[in-house]
Amino acid sequence: MQVTAMDIYRLLPQTNCEDCEEAACGEASCMAFATKLSEKEAQLELCTELSPEGLNKLESLLAPAVREITIGTGDKTITIGGDEVLYRYELTYYNPTSLVIDIADNLDDDEFTERVKTIEETEFERIGEMLTLDAVALRNASGNSDKFAEAASKLKKAKLPLVLCSFDPEAMKAALEKVGDERPLIYGVTEGNLEEMSALALEYSCPVTIFSPNDLEKMKQISRTLRERGIEDIVLDPGTYVEDGIGDSLDNFVMIRRLAVEEQDEDFRFPILGIPALTWLYEKDEIQGGIREATIAATLMNKYADMLIFHGTNIWELIPVLTLRQGIYTDPRKPQAVDAGLYEFGEVDKDSPVLMTTNFALTFYTVEGDIKGKTNAYLLVLDTEGRAVDVSLAGGQLNAEAVADLIKETGIEEKVDTRKLIIPGLAAPVSGEIEDESGWEVLVGPRDSSAVPGFIDELKEKA
Repeated sequence: MQVTAMDIYRLLPQTNCEDCEEAACGEASCMAFATKLSEKEAQLELCTELSPEGLNKLESLLAPAVREITIGTGDKTITIGGDEVLYRYELTYYNPTSLVIDIADNLDDDEFTERVKTIEETEFERIGEMLTLDAVALRNASGNSDKFAEAASKLKKAKLPLVLCSFDPEAMKAALEKVGDERPLIYGVTEGNLEEMSALALEYSCPVTIFSPNDLEKMKQISRTLRERGIEDIVLDPGTYVEDGIGDSLDNFVMIRRLAVEEQDEDFRFPILGIPALTWLYEKDEIQGGIREATIAATLMNKYADMLIFHGTNIWELIPVLTLRQGIYTDPRKPQAVDAGLYEFGEVDKDSPVLMTTNFALTFYTVEGDIKGKTNAYLLVLDTEGRAVDVSLAGGQLNAEAVADLIKETGIEEKVDTRKLIIPGLAAPVSGEIEDESGWEVLVGPRDSSAVPGFIDELKEKA
C-alpha cells in the first residue's frame, strides 16, 4: 500500500517549524515536509524535532516494500531494490535494474583484461543520457579456490562493483580475502552451504544471494534463517529457466514481488536476480544466443528483475535491453523534458535559419542528432511540459501566443536579420496563427527532422 503524505504527517511533530529553532527541513510546515517525504524529495533526518520513537516509526513506515541493497563501496557502488508498487503507473520505479556481465576466472590474462575493458567501456548515448553497464560477475569456472582469488584480486582495479559467483565456501573465502573490503555481492547461499556462506557474509559485511531454484518455500526458510543471524542485505534468485521457456521463472518472480508488496512478507522483501547468461548453456550460435539472451533479459526486467547477469557483450544485444531499462525507470507522471530556450548549432550568424521544436526529450535529441554537424542553425525549444509536437498541439501547449513569447524571451530577434521561423511539419495547423501573433514569416518544415538539413539547403538555393 502506498504511503500518503497524511500518513507521514500524523507521525511528524506537527509544530510547523515555528517552534523548531533548530529545524533544518527547510519547509514552511510539517505537511509540506510530509509531502516531500512521500515524493522521496527529502530526507527524514532533516526533522530535528522527532523523538527516537517517532523516528523509528517513520523509518518503518517509509521503508519500501522491497529493501534497497547497496553493492560495492565508494565510487564503485550500485543500489538495487527499493520498489514500493507492483505497477509503474501507480508511482514509479526508482533504482534501475543493474546489468551485470560475467567473466570466468579461467581466462588467460589477455582475454581477462580485454573482457574487463569491454565491460567498462560499453556505453552509448540516448536522449541525453549515457547508458552503461553496472557491475562484473566473476564466475568460479575453474573450480579452483586459488584461481578464483587471483581473478578477484585483478578486479580490484576494475571501475565497477563485483558479484562473486561460487557455491564453494572455500573459494568464496579465498576471494573475499582479496576483495571483501569492496563489499561484493556473494552468490550464492544454498541449503547446503548456508552455515559457511552466512558466516562469510557476517565476517565481511557483504550482501548475499539466496539461490533456491523453483522452491519458494525453501527460499523462505533460508531467508528467515539469514535474517535471524543478523543478515539483512539479501538478494533472491528463484532460478532462471531458459531451456524450455521461462514461464516458471516469470511465475516465481511475480509471486515473490506480490508477496513483498501486497503481503509485506518479511522473507521476500528483497531484490530479485535473474541470469539470462544461462542461455549460453544451450545456445552456441552467437547471433541466436545474443537475441535469445536479450529477449529473456527484457522479459525478466518487465517482471521485477532488479539485477540481471549477462554473458554476451555485443552492443547490438545490449542496446535494446539498456534502452528498455531507460524507458521503464522514468517517472510516468513526469514526461522527459529538456530546458526550453534558444540553442545554437554550428557557426551561426545573422543570416542563419531559425527552427522550432518542443522540449520533449526524445524530440529534442532526435532533432539535435539530425542537424548537429550538418547545418548551421538556431533552434527555439518551446516549453510544452515535455510533450511531443503532435501531442502538445492537441493539448494546446503548442500555440501561437506561446511561440511568440518564446521569440521575445530568447532574444532571437537581436541575433538574426531574417524574420523567418521554420516549424515542424506536424505543427502546420497553427502556422497562420503563429505568423499573426509573432509577426514572423512561418515556413512549415518537414514532418521528419532528418530532412531538415536538405530543407535548409533548398531554401538557400531559392534565396
